[in-house]
Amino acid sequence: MRNSLGRSRRRLLALLASAALALGGAITLPGTAHAADILTNPGFESGDLSPWTCTGNLGSVVSSPAHSGAKALRGAVTPSDNAQCGQTVTVQPDTTYTLSGWVRGSHVYLGVNGGASTWTTSPSEYSRLGLSFTTGASQTSATIYVHGWYAQGTYYADDISLDGPGGGGGSDTRAPTAPSGLTSTGKTSSSVSLKWNAATDDVGVTAYDLYSGDNRLLSVSGTSATVEGLPPNTSHTFTVRARDAAGNTSPASNAVSVTTDAGGGGGTGFKQAAPYLYEGWGDPPSPATVMSATGVKWFTMAFVLDSGGCTPAWDGSRALTGGVDQAAIDQVHSAGGDIVPSFGGWQGSKLGANCSSASALAGAIQKVIDAYGLKAVDMDIENTDEFENEAVQAKILTALKTVKANNPGLKTIVTFGTSTTGPTYYGNRLIEQAQSLGANVDVFTIMPFDFGGGSDMYGNTVKATEGLKNKLKSTFGWDDATAYAHIGISGMNGLSDQQETTTPAIWTQIRDWANSHHIARLAFWAVNRDRPCAGGGVVSNCSGISQNNWQFSSITAGFTG
Repeated sequence: MRNSLGRSRRRLLALLASAALALGGAITLPGTAHAADILTNPGFESGDLSPWTCTGNLGSVVSSPAHSGAKALRGAVTPSDNAQCGQTVTVQPDTTYTLSGWVRGSHVYLGVNGGASTWTTSPSEYSRLGLSFTTGASQTSATIYVHGWYAQGTYYADDISLDGPGGGGGSDTRAPTAPSGLTSTGKTSSSVSLKWNAATDDVGVTAYDLYSGDNRLLSVSGTSATVEGLPPNTSHTFTVRARDAAGNTSPASNAVSVTTDAGGGGGTGFKQAAPYLYEGWGDPPSPATVMSATGVKWFTMAFVLDSGGCTPAWDGSRALTGGVDQAAIDQVHSAGGDIVPSFGGWQGSKLGANCSSASALAGAIQKVIDAYGLKAVDMDIENTDEFENEAVQAKILTALKTVKANNPGLKTIVTFGTSTTGPTYYGNRLIEQAQSLGANVDVFTIMPFDFGGGSDMYGNTVKATEGLKNKLKSTFGWDDATAYAHIGISGMNGLSDQQETTTPAIWTQIRDWANSHHIARLAFWAVNRDRPCAGGGVVSNCSGISQNNWQFSSITAGFTG
């Protein structure tokens, strides 16, 4: 949500240089490699990563931007993971190979494990990287990799080539042993988590492929995975196979069957009517008074910011406990309600931008969870320092994943701006990164105001929400019901900054549409403004239109999802 607190933001990313490493010298004169690309799926035209594997499951195959053909690799770098994607191939000893590839992004590296590497910065177009290396006297395998750099944003790679002879003429035909002990470690209405015991192979296992029947769902380098985007209350049978550098595939593991949770229409079972309440602005009303008059039970409390050193505080200046914010929260609790804190907003010194790592940000969020025994947290991701910074997006999503794992039952919400037809580029990237990182976000809330809504705020809000639904479906593989059940709407009552007008009648239409489509969350900015002042303009303590006191809160209280 928007606020009027102006503070400078800071973020300085350290960049590290790369030094090329030389392979150990050969005892005899190296042979000359015959020019033949020995990589599999070098241009990712198969449409999936196999046999490439990526750290943190941060790699994916995309249609754009491709250097040639129809596909390319995208690496979703985070502050703690450089999204390294690699492929292990068999090679001949004492032989020179030539590695090349086309890359795009800030600080993208191409190299061979234990040997040479090279890098470039080319954020807006593809650049070619190339190097040569010589295998050791007894070396029979090499792992080729490409990666970005920490907190430097997404990179792309395409047409990676390793020219030289395959190892021993491709004589490795022995498959790995079958993985064992496949078991489920957790489930929700839309996901299943699995783990298994490692397989063995004479030259080493390079990847594990997870199957449902004959369909390969995903490939990972480790011995655990989470399958997302599953329908609720349905049974799924999984197996896993190991794969080595020569492409040999093991027999299937034991099968395990898991039924996803019912989850209320394919979502999280989480429904929340929670208008914003801001103690730092706009003549804040007594929450107990509003609750008594309207029936509303939840409030979204704004805003948790950084008071310095990745330390959470209300507005970045008021302590979490002992002040007006805790007094308001105590009122809400005493009246049988609850709150969800909003981290971030449009302005101010934000934790997402300032905390040095995802783990540090998760620690800051945890302090707020512990202070109030929270059931949910909302990350309000806005402006250039957070929303339009893909590395900060990834940091926030990774932190949410951490606190969700550390606090069973905690619901996580992300809130962001929209166009009248759905998410913008950065909204789409936020959703895509949530999927690639396995963040398991419960609710994606859009803010359909200050978005060119004009005179049709109901129609444009519906169009924007339908656009979000379609993006969630295409990204996560959800059906309509599941996508709707992961959606929130957060409007602005009365006059917006762009003079868009949402009347009580329009807000009632939006609420009724939200109920009929069973979305997860309804909010508005803000209870402080939920008072009449027709002709009063856009101000902090009233709506600028004719209405009754707390009328928008009363309407919102009728949201049931």
